Amino acid sequence: MDINIVRTESPKTMPEEDKLGFGRYFTDHMFRMEYDPDKGWHDARIVPFENISLHPASTVLHYGSEMFEGLKAYRREDGGVQLFRPMENIKRMNNSADRMCLPKIDEKDALDILTTFVKLESRWVPHSFGTSLYLRPFMFGNDENLGVHTVHHVEFLIIASPSGSYYAEGINPVKIMIEDEDVRAVRGGTGYAKCGGNYAASTRAGEKAAEKGYSQVLWLDGVERKYIEEVGAMNVMFKINGEIVTPALTGSILPGITRKSCIEVLKDMGYKVSERLLSVDELVNALENGKLEEAWGCGTAAVVSPIGRLSYKGKEYVVNNEQIGKVTKKLYDILTGIQWGKIPDTYGWTYRI
Repeated sequence: MDINIVRTESPKTMPEEDKLGFGRYFTDHMFRMEYDPDKGWHDARIVPFENISLHPASTVLHYGSEMFEGLKAYRREDGGVQLFRPMENIKRMNNSADRMCLPKIDEKDALDILTTFVKLESRWVPHSFGTSLYLRPFMFGNDENLGVHTVHHVEFLIIASPSGSYYAEGINPVKIMIEDEDVRAVRGGTGYAKCGGNYAASTRAGEKAAEKGYSQVLWLDGVERKYIEEVGAMNVMFKINGEIVTPALTGSILPGITRKSCIEVLKDMGYKVSERLLSVDELVNALENGKLEEAWGCGTAAVVSPIGRLSYKGKEYVVNNEQIGKVTKKLYDILTGIQWGKIPDTYGWTYRI
């Protein structure tokens, strides 16, 4: 794909790596291109980072016609830069686009776009272990009328933000509240797509949990309100009596790339991994009988996030003495070791820029 590049005339000053946080700073440039039925995707360009202008009737503002992705560029120990399983993100992006009735992007073109963009912004990839350059591709409909219909005009962008270490003060198990009122998504809906509506729908329960001193909520399914789905904005896994159990991808759960990677690593470690329905009653029973050995969330931001306490209907349970478990820690070490180039990538997951 031909990409026109317009370099900024006013490069920004790099922020100090110990003050990065998440999503606070943005790089010098952004990628943009448009779609319409006659031309398809066209006018691919990298331009200086800037605000975007939208018509007040733009489709995205009224009907939520949008989706996004999230992946990272990592600084290797040898100074190089690499991505982690970018084709998985590209495939999921196209699945999300299909669900939201937005146009797909050719996989090869998408990888070329990512590669070109990261090369241009490579100075923004921080060097400290645990830091990264977070990449946010997103797409939205911008037809300039209020009719409810299939979107005809779409814009695709990529912005990037240098991000600090998720565990700057060490990996500390978190307190989670099992949510039994609000639901995140339902089967047949948009749960498996990475779209803003899923996240907006989750914030009320998250705020309620925070008021009670919990980091996030553990979601139940939206039909029977009994099966475990996700934890916050991450997939979730449990070690129950030696078996690794993670909720099956029934259509209301986001198919996480970290989730997929964890499963492959766990199987290579010799564990039985079951992707199945897991009821809250089974989980509580395992907690009460001492069979729940470890629990953790997994996702792009944290890689893994150990769960130290679970609350359900006012009763609180301690998991693994509120310590990070051996399996959780091993997963973290292996995945981050591959991502930052500290250990050999025997899976072929990394893509060097």
